[in-house]
Amino acid sequence: MSNFLPNALIERLNKEPEFNMQAFLQVHEQEQKISSVRINPAKLKNPQALFPQAESIPWCDRGYFLKKRPVYTLDPLYHAGAYYSQEASSMFLAYAIQQLQLDKKALIALDMCAAPGGKSTLLQSYLSDDSLLVSNEIIKSRANILAENMMKWGGANVVVTNNDPVSFGRLPGFFDLMVVDAPCSGSGMFRKDHDAIDEWSEANVKLCAERQKRILADSIEALKTDGYLFYSTCSYSREENEEIVDWLSEEFDMKGIDLDVRAEWKITRSQTPKSNAQTFRFYPHEIKGEGFFFAILQKKADQSSFNRKRIKTEKNAAPKDELQKWINDEGLYAFLHQDQLHAFPKAYALELEALQRVLYLKNAGTAVGKWTGRELIPSHDLALSMHVRKDIPAIDVDLESALQYLRKDNLDAAVNNSGKTGWLLVRYEGINLGWVKALPNRINNYYPKELRIANL
Repeated sequence: MSNFLPNALIERLNKEPEFNMQAFLQVHEQEQKISSVRINPAKLKNPQALFPQAESIPWCDRGYFLKKRPVYTLDPLYHAGAYYSQEASSMFLAYAIQQLQLDKKALIALDMCAAPGGKSTLLQSYLSDDSLLVSNEIIKSRANILAENMMKWGGANVVVTNNDPVSFGRLPGFFDLMVVDAPCSGSGMFRKDHDAIDEWSEANVKLCAERQKRILADSIEALKTDGYLFYSTCSYSREENEEIVDWLSEEFDMKGIDLDVRAEWKITRSQTPKSNAQTFRFYPHEIKGEGFFFAILQKKADQSSFNRKRIKTEKNAAPKDELQKWINDEGLYAFLHQDQLHAFPKAYALELEALQRVLYLKNAGTAVGKWTGRELIPSHDLALSMHVRKDIPAIDVDLESALQYLRKDNLDAAVNNSGKTGWLLVRYEGINLGWVKALPNRINNYYPKELRIANL
């Protein structure tokens, strides 16, 4: 069998205990692409109907391996945020949250390197409904994609930010949970993407390890005492994995946390050389997924806390009664940002004020719509929200009309067979796709121009 993987990587992996190099090389020869999805429980109540032959992912009770990769672009439910296409190994976060019972209490969580949104949508689904999630991405173009995917997911308890990690150091002890899926050298993706092999080098591994340390050192102050850090990469290199965990333990007084993982899952346990912290490696010749490294650390250092008492809330000019016309507003309040009306959890009003003072925010909560001073023009965000009122008039469409709508083509007035007028939701399989405005003899399509799908 020819060895087309970098020799330096092979030498490193051969030093791993009980590592099966022959099986590892064989699985990389195949360049197999495994399709997996995770459903949005707030929108998709019967995943077996949509994915009838899907196989459950052992460590994620809402994740599924698909027999065949679908054309996501041609599935209206994908555009509606009913499910997310995510690599199976990355879904291990769900198991960690449940094992640590972080889903049982209200938390403030930060996903530091969040784009395109896989781990953030997972966090939003698995953390309790009364938690707050801050999803951050440093690169502006990727932050736009992140904001789009979080909008599709539909939660109001999410703030999307576009900041360098150093900015979060100005929020000491603010977060109960930090997730850092760190930029890495990417060797865990070689089976899926052979083109990435040519970009790997020992120099890049070193560069990535330095970048990972900077991200963590700049932001770790934002994690409170006894708070949890979920650290992960898609690399096999110890410099980016176990050695980072040991560095965190030494420099920031953090303790590795173990999980009870079933042997039949074939997730490989790995121990760090200095602190003996338990970590987890996912190898594609052992599990049905890509290469992945995961570790949990708990902060033991005494950490000062951000002083919320210094924050003075600003006068709220939002129209008081408008929100409840459009949204199930229990536990939510309305605020205006420029001319946009937003809905956000009342319990975190003070935290939002703090975030606004320290960070650049792309979005906060649900953007309900544009307030003209007399009326509201509903937003696409509202259409996809989990909180949009169930009694708002809607029209149900078939697949052909749904795709026509998603292309931003004109809809046949006949689809509005009940003759409703005004703002209407367009629904496919009972799930909202967006807005139209119905007139007596035509329907105006308000699907966002920037989201429309190409004609295929």
